[in-house]
Amino acid sequence: MFVDSLARILELGSQSNNLRPVKMLHAHLLRTGFLFNLLDLQTKLIFTYSTLLHPNSLQIFKKFFKSINPINPLSFNILLSDFSRNGFSFIALQTLSFMHINGVALDTYALCSSLTASSSIKSVKFGEQIHAHVAKSGWSASVFVGSALIDSYAKASFIDYAALVFDDMPVKNTVCANALLSGFVETKRWVEGIELVRNMPSLNLTYDCFTLSAVLRACAGVSAIELGKQTHAYALRMIPDIEADAFLQSSLIEMYGKCGLVVKASQAFSMAGVGETERRRDVVLWTSMLGVYGRNGYFSKVIELFKKMLIEGNKPDGVAFLTVISACRYTGELELGIQYFDFMVHKCRLDPGPEHYSCMIDLLCRAGELEKAWKLMNEMLGRGYCKPTIAMWGALLNACDNCGNLVLGRIIAQEAMSMDPYNAGIYVLLSNLYAKYEMWDELGQLRESMKCRGLNKGVGCSWIQVDDCLLNFINGMTSLKKILHCAGNL
Repeated sequence: MFVDSLARILELGSQSNNLRPVKMLHAHLLRTGFLFNLLDLQTKLIFTYSTLLHPNSLQIFKKFFKSINPINPLSFNILLSDFSRNGFSFIALQTLSFMHINGVALDTYALCSSLTASSSIKSVKFGEQIHAHVAKSGWSASVFVGSALIDSYAKASFIDYAALVFDDMPVKNTVCANALLSGFVETKRWVEGIELVRNMPSLNLTYDCFTLSAVLRACAGVSAIELGKQTHAYALRMIPDIEADAFLQSSLIEMYGKCGLVVKASQAFSMAGVGETERRRDVVLWTSMLGVYGRNGYFSKVIELFKKMLIEGNKPDGVAFLTVISACRYTGELELGIQYFDFMVHKCRLDPGPEHYSCMIDLLCRAGELEKAWKLMNEMLGRGYCKPTIAMWGALLNACDNCGNLVLGRIIAQEAMSMDPYNAGIYVLLSNLYAKYEMWDELGQLRESMKCRGLNKGVGCSWIQVDDCLLNFINGMTSLKKILHCAGNL
């Protein structure tokens, strides 16, 4: 009870960013001798000092090193875990460096915590240094350290390094396979991810919910609908309460939606709200289903589902608002789109990002409200909410073409070209505007400028499945490339 009270004082000092009560407690612990007898309190005191004195954290370690048993890594491991878990990744890495310099033993706990911190700061350099230490010290055989290494490389997008670590591991488990699989999916190397999942049984590795969610995302990426259906069937057989896993349900909805099976996606969404599992149909599932309707052109369904979401008491996130405002663009419901944008900002207290402003500007432009769209753009720039994107300038320029506003069109085109001088779409929109007013000289100069910059239209690509093969078709090529054989079960 006494220790809990002291820990609470330290927690309050950290939360209030007030160093004075922490120093007073530290002095009291020194006078009474408690500091040297309570290991957990030592680490909490160091953690509190480090969070309040972030730039001078190394000095904190030097000051307290004598009060901690340098042979026992337990207190340092607690600090590493606390720093990594509470978002102080850089201090966690400083802690590991301090341990190594002062001869404190680095065990699996310290290495795994530091690799987690390394992946959080999106820097592969420190992870490589830890990897070198792991190889020299013999920890390569640890499945826990190996999994942390794979996860660190994967989150830094060094997938080939992660795959090498996985291949060299003498003992593998599902966790390390999932870490590599997640890296494949995040970097859109979907085919390699699917092949990894198919090889897992030969490595005596089982599938869990995370594995199935990841392979569903990979199936969505390459439109492998038959393999996606097999995965769904496997999940139904092996997972008793599949509706309880919101992440897996969300992956199912997105897989069916991206493959164009909207009815199947709707059925998966409805199953998440059956019986006792209704409470688990959270904002993630609602947002996934909204995205499915939006991507497949069911814009009226988006608005209808969004209204049901509000009625059921779910608070929409930024992605949900973006989807419904985008749907208002295509249905032409200008007032409703403005109403949802205001609701997001003033009622839900969500900060609109560039994509929300881009969507609103496009909504206004499609409704012929060019002046309101230009006013919204200037308001965004004046208040410094976010930087304009090329999509915003493109929407305004297209509206200038539709409304026949040559003066404003030239201003907007100049701004867009200064932001992205190699965006072919802007040149095309401006050339359309010049052609409308029969400004052939300006149009000729624009085309010459495009040739000098080497601009041309990007090449389109499609994924299609024929029988048991997944094929890739690239615009302008006369042949199809086989990329995946879909036959076979999980």
